[in-house]
Amino acid sequence: MIRSILVVCVGNVCRSPVGERLLSKRLSGVEVTSAGIAALVGKPADGTMTEVATDHGLSLDGHLARQFTAEIGAGAELILVMEPGHKREIARMAPELTGRMMLFDQWTGSKGIADPYRHPRESHETAFDQLTAAADAWAARLAPGGNQ
Repeated sequence: MIRSILVVCVGNVCRSPVGERLLSKRLSGVEVTSAGIAALVGKPADGTMTEVATDHGLSLDGHLARQFTAEIGAGAELILVMEPGHKREIARMAPELTGRMMLFDQWTGSKGIADPYRHPRESHETAFDQLTAAADAWAARLAPGGNQ
């Protein structure tokens, strides 16, 4: 069973905080954290994404962006990224982590989840819906008794 998951996007203020919180709610006993490959270090979750999450009953309170490092990646059994380019970037930075990476939307299309940062609320809603569907799919596979 997977015991630790790292969710990665670019700034660690929109997609990965939502992914982290969604998986944390669905996977008890699994440590879920997040980071960004070009993080806005120390910043809270994006305001629009926070509003969207709150409207859907998900709190992003207390989130602070942190920078992805090889050490942080090494501490996770599974690294879920938002776009194929993120896999390439992490593989460039830490090739030893390649076998631990998958797309967050691996089971819901494997196309990647577009970054809504600095886009209209509709983009945030779309990303939130995609993240929710993907988190549900991961939970179905990783929860005890799931299709691991």
